[in-house]
Amino acid sequence: MTDPAPGDRAPAGARSYRVEARASAPPEAVWPLLGEAERWREWTFVTRSDRVRDGHPDPDGVGAVRRFTRFGVGSREEVLAFEPPHHLAYRILSGFPVRNYRADVTLEEDGGGTRITWTGTYDERWPGTAGVLGVVLGRMMQRFATDLAGHADAGQRPG
Repeated sequence: MTDPAPGDRAPAGARSYRVEARASAPPEAVWPLLGEAERWREWTFVTRSDRVRDGHPDPDGVGAVRRFTRFGVGSREEVLAFEPPHHLAYRILSGFPVRNYRADVTLEEDGGGTRITWTGTYDERWPGTAGVLGVVLGRMMQRFATDLAGHADAGQRPG
């Protein structure tokens, strides 16, 4: 667990995580998988991914509310920043036992590929849960970053 993304200041007492992965695919190939809510079910463990409210100016853009579920359990998230093909930020509206959750995902050119950095800050909802939440969020977001990279790379291979 490290500090939030540069330029973001975590509120006093907030917890944070930072995970990274690398894709050999360029950011332009990774972005649609990350930026389009409906595509998340292609590369994550969620079984349903969709928008419940469109954003601006892109339907998946700022203000969009996205829903991700598995076996009927999941989260609703609002897009806060949508800057193709490099930056997506969102906050959890419901469905996860945290308060004040914000995540930033950046896709940076890295030697012809993409460095994926996923950072987040949050407050524990219930006292004493920060340690468990830190482990769960860190592992889940690392899996998301790694699976995003792997799926993008698989899409770049011929045939």
